[in-house]
Amino acid sequence: MEARSVDEIPSGDEWQYEPKWDGFRCVAFRDGDEVYLQSKAGQPLARYFPDVVEALAQLSVKRFVLDAELVIPVEGALSFDELQLRLHPAASRVKKLAAAHPAMMVVFDLLGDESGKSLLALTLRERRTKLEAFAAKHLKGHSAIRLSPATTRLEQAQKWFDKVGGDLDGVMAKQLDATYASGERTAMGKVKQIRTVDCVVGGFRYASGAPVLGSLLLGLYDDGGLLHHVGFTSAFKASERKELTKRFEALKKAPGFTGNAPGGPSRWSTERSGEWEPLDPKTVVEVTYDHFTGGRFRHGTKIVRYRTDKAPRQCTLDQVEHREGKSLALL
Repeated sequence: MEARSVDEIPSGDEWQYEPKWDGFRCVAFRDGDEVYLQSKAGQPLARYFPDVVEALAQLSVKRFVLDAELVIPVEGALSFDELQLRLHPAASRVKKLAAAHPAMMVVFDLLGDESGKSLLALTLRERRTKLEAFAAKHLKGHSAIRLSPATTRLEQAQKWFDKVGGDLDGVMAKQLDATYASGERTAMGKVKQIRTVDCVVGGFRYASGAPVLGSLLLGLYDDGGLLHHVGFTSAFKASERKELTKRFEALKKAPGFTGNAPGGPSRWSTERSGEWEPLDPKTVVEVTYDHFTGGRFRHGTKIVRYRTDKAPRQCTLDQVEHREGKSLALL
């Protein structure tokens, strides 16, 4: 079951609210000794999270289907980078990562009970009651499998929303009397905070297969005066790209970023993703973003306006660093 994006938290007695955790969506199946983890896209995940498979296999209950989020805490905060590192082809590497930073499963729905009966036709209200009973019986005191909190109080949902950033990716709103509709977005909404920040354009990438600008690379200065790459923006109209290409090609100048640079060491880096053109850091843009964690914007940003009135060195990390909050205490 998926969620549609909504602009604000809906109110009314028909809603249940939950934190939207910053992790990988996962459905966990257990049938006797067999444990299977499935991604939102239907792909198997068990090989990448052997620690979670082991934790589920150790539960006293032998049969269930859980809807959940996979997360990895590092020094008291969730790390999306560690999640991405788990998607490695070498089992030895995955085992080493799991030993260094064990993953957790944060459970928010029960889709199949201990008897093997499907609960999809039940309402969320009924499934939540069964989930809480399941958690009280089987998950109490368990460090790797946790029950995600839920509330029907709008005030509590707003408190969670105020903490969005870092561990929390937003707030979920689900209709209490709706059944579980796989692949549909009719009874569940996700709310994210859209904020703005002023960034320096420290480089750009050409579009794949075309000699025009594909994306602008954004940076923010630290207290020591180093410009760190924090994300990108590529939401340009096709009619704008030719003119933008001329504009930024004229500003080509090394080194561009003087701190963390794009295309650095990463198993995700390819020859193509490592190619970028450094720019003289003179251009300031105000962009919208919804999530900042791990020193960068999680998703692509969108330009609001060019800030010719603002000096590049005024674009500092303190605009966003307070957004890397820790909310694991909710569990």
